[in-house]
Amino acid sequence: MPLYPLYALLFADHGLSEAGISALFALWSVTTLVLEVPSGAWADVSSRPRMLAISGVLSAAAFALWVLVPSTPVFALGFVLWGVAGALSSGTLEALAYDALAGWEATERYPTLMGRARAGYLAATLGATALAAPLVTVGGYVLPGLVGAGASLAGAALALTLPEQSRPRRSRTSPRAAAAEWWAMLRQGVGEVSRTALLRRAVIVTALLTGLMALDEYLPLLAAAHGATPAVAALALAGVGVAESACAALAGRVARARGPVLGGLLAVAAVAVGAGVLLPLGPGFALVAAGWGVLQMLLVVVETRVQDAVEGDARATVTSMAGLGSETIALGVLAAVAAGSVWFALPVLFAALTVPLLVIAVLVGRQ
Repeated sequence: MPLYPLYALLFADHGLSEAGISALFALWSVTTLVLEVPSGAWADVSSRPRMLAISGVLSAAAFALWVLVPSTPVFALGFVLWGVAGALSSGTLEALAYDALAGWEATERYPTLMGRARAGYLAATLGATALAAPLVTVGGYVLPGLVGAGASLAGAALALTLPEQSRPRRSRTSPRAAAAEWWAMLRQGVGEVSRTALLRRAVIVTALLTGLMALDEYLPLLAAAHGATPAVAALALAGVGVAESACAALAGRVARARGPVLGGLLAVAAVAVGAGVLLPLGPGFALVAAGWGVLQMLLVVVETRVQDAVEGDARATVTSMAGLGSETIALGVLAAVAAGSVWFALPVLFAALTVPLLVIAVLVGRQ
């Protein structure tokens, strides 16, 4: 989405204060939080490709509305639409891919497939960010917004072509029956996580790791705190993006590693990031890039462990529970940075928030 590095500027140019922009972000997060698990249960009782397509259409509508009818109420509506889109897609693609591979007796290929998908996503994000400058120069905010909307619509169309493993079809004679089916699936997913220790641990580790990685929102500010100009900061972030893409693509190589190996990798990544943010820009961001790349790779691995541990039909519901946990932890991380910034410089605060990664590394190493 080329509008991603620009939309905060779009809001500010139309009169929103920092507090107003923060309120929009909060609206987005709350929308996703509320719908995360319910939408996962719906993905388990309906067509997953169709849900992914609807998600793409809603995202496209949000981006188009922002640039075509820019105003505070429309910005809020766009974030609600985007939040709904995020909830619809969260867990849905993972469940769709794993069940399809299970039908072909090829689940061992899941981490390789999803690692390459994540690498492609990160590379596309880099490309979109690079396109933002020429697009906004030629067509203002409208052109990057419409390009992003077009990309979302293309993704929606592509989602409809994805193969879906056949699942038992329930008869839905009425909306009440459909609601009962949805409720039963929701209870099944929550119950499976509650009673299965291995699955519960995998969900918790995934939520913790994903939520703590919300720190990447502060990488541009971190570069600026080390004296980087906007152009230099963009180059530093591009380096992090390249490392993330390369490491995510290698996730299949370590997907079946045992706990001590994964815990060791996580500890090394945490130390690299924690030390890197305290060093000067050049060597510091080299360490941050390496550490963040390993974190992306491990994220694919722990998400694979969640899929491997699911035994019932509520695969998307369970995956969405990990998403709910990660969103909650991410909000806590953002709140911690906001509160801690009153007393500590950002590099020190960032380094302190990598300590929980070391705790997770110990937990993972013992499993």
